Amino acid sequence: MKKTIFVFFWFIFLLKFGYSQKFENLALTPPMGWNSWNKFGCDVSEDLIKQIADAMVSSGMKDAGYVYVVIDDCWQIGRDSLGNIIADPEHFPSGMKALADYIHSKGLKFGVYSDAGTHTCQGRPGSRGYEYQDARTYASWGVDYLKYDWCNTGSQNPEASYKTMRDALYNAERPVVFSICEWGRNKPWLWAKDIGHLWRTTGDIQEYFDCELNWGGLGVLTILDKQVNLRKYAGPGHWNDPDMLEVGNEGLTDNENRSHFSLWCMLSAPLMAGNDLRNMPQTIHEILTNKEVIAIDQDSLGIQALKWLDYGNLEIWFKPLQKGDLAFCFLNRSEEPILIDFDFKKTIYDNDFGWKKYQIDENFKIRDLWKHKDIGDTHNNLKATIPGHDVLLIRLSKK
Repeated sequence: MKKTIFVFFWFIFLLKFGYSQKFENLALTPPMGWNSWNKFGCDVSEDLIKQIADAMVSSGMKDAGYVYVVIDDCWQIGRDSLGNIIADPEHFPSGMKALADYIHSKGLKFGVYSDAGTHTCQGRPGSRGYEYQDARTYASWGVDYLKYDWCNTGSQNPEASYKTMRDALYNAERPVVFSICEWGRNKPWLWAKDIGHLWRTTGDIQEYFDCELNWGGLGVLTILDKQVNLRKYAGPGHWNDPDMLEVGNEGLTDNENRSHFSLWCMLSAPLMAGNDLRNMPQTIHEILTNKEVIAIDQDSLGIQALKWLDYGNLEIWFKPLQKGDLAFCFLNRSEEPILIDFDFKKTIYDNDFGWKKYQIDENFKIRDLWKHKDIGDTHNNLKATIPGHDVLLIRLSKK
């Protein structure tokens, strides 16, 4: 009898204190929002974040689906005598709770950044040894999203380190989207499905179309190439993250911005804008708020695109969508225009998802998602000219 009572109370203890998991029913489609790093780096402040939140609403970004406002590195400055993390009082004078309240009042969600090591990548206090304390603090502020980096981690085991913070967040009892950012060094797609809601697959993105910098920074196409064999690991609630968007930042042309955004949507990637939302040219606004393109990213099937055909400078990416629709992205990797004359009467076999067979025939109409118009059907060849570093993004729907 005593043994039965002990087992019962031990089970109750585990339920309340000892059992942890990631929060389910979050990020069922790839998260959409904005992050401060790509444009502003360490130059972050309360005023800036409020202005960005205002602009997210007034520009139509919120209506297009962007909801998370995430402050990256450099918001934290130290810890108090009890070990509680302190926001920089000069740049965040009202405190993080007040800032979170302001963002929530706009119908948006609030995110912060930390690091699994002793210090962040910019030398600010990391969460190593303070995971549960930081998680409780974030919950008290009203944090909805945590980006968790991997600098200054020494010999730490990444799976164990990220699991510790996952458990801490869960025990703080406020649902938080958990973004794992260890740059794909330890193949998180193999172990992170039950730990985080998204995981970085590569080093940091840079505002270049096709490059790889000495320190590990990567251009759009270099990152794209590294996603090819990862698609089977992504799905609702657990996404491959090829890093944040550089759309609208210096270094990319309009063609390249359009290609970058189209490809991330085909990849079912998180869409975290990284530009200055307060001062967007109309062309950038039209790219970031194109609801027909965003619908490809946010499709409920959550299937990452397959690189179906590769002709060198011309690639064709394929993505199955709900209700039997199909998306195709024709990518021109070269600087010169490419003419296409494409016959859709082919069969696609998708062996990553149960050897599914897709037969394309004359029963599909073709819609150009950037021109917002129907351009024919699959009974006839698709003829088009794709400018250099640009894409033709189409959706096929049953007639």
